[in-house]
Amino acid sequence: MSEETIFSKIIRQEIPTQLLYQDELVSAFRDIAPQVSSHILIVPNKHISTINDVTEADELTMGRMIIVAKKLAKEEGIDESGYRLIINCNEDGGQEVFHIHMHLLGGQRLGAMLSV
Repeated sequence: MSEETIFSKIIRQEIPTQLLYQDELVSAFRDIAPQVSSHILIVPNKHISTINDVTEADELTMGRMIIVAKKLAKEEGIDESGYRLIINCNEDGGQEVFHIHMHLLGGQRLGAMLSV
């Protein structure tokens, strides 16, 4: 049985959120607390808690997340200037919602990869 997350509710539109993209595998929407001018989350429609829980059966979904990120970066006008894709895994990796999600970040010059 899948664990219920806020992302599950957004995917089903139980929490009204403008979806920037949705197909049978993934959904994308703006982060509620953006860190940069373009901050979009891309999530699998199927609940997968962390990267550690990805199986070979999820290969198409994970690849689709990358393709959708590329499409949205172009739509946002940040594909040429550059952007960053981040997937956090577990607490020490910075994961806050335990439903895999890829951050698409751009629209301004990004700093160092890590600031610890």
